[in-house]
This record gives sequence, structure tokens and C-alpha cells, in this order.
Amino acid sequence: MDPPRRRRKPETPRRRTGSPAPGPRRRGAPAGTSFHRPSGRRRSGLKEIRNLQKSTHLLLRKAPFSRLAREICVKFTRGVDFNWQAQALLALQEAAEAFLVHLFEDAYLLSLHAGRVTLFPKDVQLARRIRGIQEGLG
Repeated sequence: MDPPRRRRKPETPRRRTGSPAPGPRRRGAPAGTSFHRPSGRRRSGLKEIRNLQKSTHLLLRKAPFSRLAREICVKFTRGVDFNWQAQALLALQEAAEAFLVHLFEDAYLLSLHAGRVTLFPKDVQLARRIRGIQEGLG
């Protein structure tokens, strides 16, 4: 009969001291990062698109958009700086993002119509031109 097996005592993980010895780097990978290529590049892009389509959160950060809106406001009011309500900036950002998303959807359809998958600036320009002065913002 075999002797009873002893269970090993679980070891507590130890912190590494210093940085590990540099190994052979692959070309194109920044120093200190592991080189990991997703198995399905196309699939990961589709996942991101699906997640963004399901979500309702804002795509642009609030602070940079606020700075941009205030800067444009100063240009149009000849240097007079207005106070903005947070809700007004939020409404403006919602409208701007909805406009841009719709514009990119139209432009991407134009690129597909041309037999391409890549979105080019000329697709966005054509989408704005087809929309006209009012909806394409001129």
C-alpha cells in the first residue's frame, strides 16, 4: 500500500526585487511591454463596436469638450467670456456626438459603396456635401 500523500503548504507570492533581466525584444514592441497580438484582429474590433453601440455613455471626455466649446464661444463673441451651465455643455456635447456619429455612419456607407473598408476624408466630405448646407453644416 502506498504511503499517504502530503499536501504542500501554499506559498505566499513574493514581490520581485528590481526589474527583470531584459530579454530579446521583438521589433515594434515598446520596451517593458509584452508583445501580444490578438488572435482575431477583426473580431476584437467588432466586439468594441458592439459594446459602443449598446452603451449610451459619452464618447468624448467632458473637460476637453468644455474647453473647446468655450474657446469657440470666445471667438464668436469677440473676446467676451460667457459662463456656461453644466447642463448646457452636456446638451451641446450630446448633440455634437450624435451629429458626428451619424456623419461617420453615412461616410462609412459611402466607403463601402466605393468597395473599400477604410474610411477616407473624401468619404466624410462627400457625406457632408450630399447632406447639403443645413445638415452637413456647410
